[in-house]
Amino acid sequence: MDAGVVGVFVPIILFLVIGLVIVVSIYFHSREKQMLIEKGLDAQSMKEFFENKRDPYVLMKIGIIAFFFGIGLGIGMMLNEYTDQEYWIPFLLFTLTGLGFMVANFVAKKLEAKDQ
Repeated sequence: MDAGVVGVFVPIILFLVIGLVIVVSIYFHSREKQMLIEKGLDAQSMKEFFENKRDPYVLMKIGIIAFFFGIGLGIGMMLNEYTDQEYWIPFLLFTLTGLGFMVANFVAKKLEAKDQ
C-alpha cells in the first residue's frame, strides 16, 4: 500500500473511531438518565446516584499503568538496541502494562479497604 494512501486514511479512520466512541458514550449516558427518570427517581436521588459511581482513585490507576507502560517501552527499546532482536518491545510493553493493571488494581483495593 502506498504511504500517501495510508497517510490519508489513518487520520480519517482515527477521526471516525473517536467520533463513534463519543457518540456512543453520550447515547448511553442519556439512556441511563432516561431509565432513572422512568423509575421515578427525583433530582436529588439522581445526583447521589451519579456521585456514588465515581472512582476516587482513577487518576492514580492511570498513573501506575502509564508508568509501567513507559518502563516496558524503555526497557524494550534498550534490549532491542543491545540484542538486535525486535520482539523485546512488544513483549515487554504488553507484559509490563499488564503488570501495571494488576498493581493498580491491587493498590486501589488496598486504599479502598483502608478508607472503609
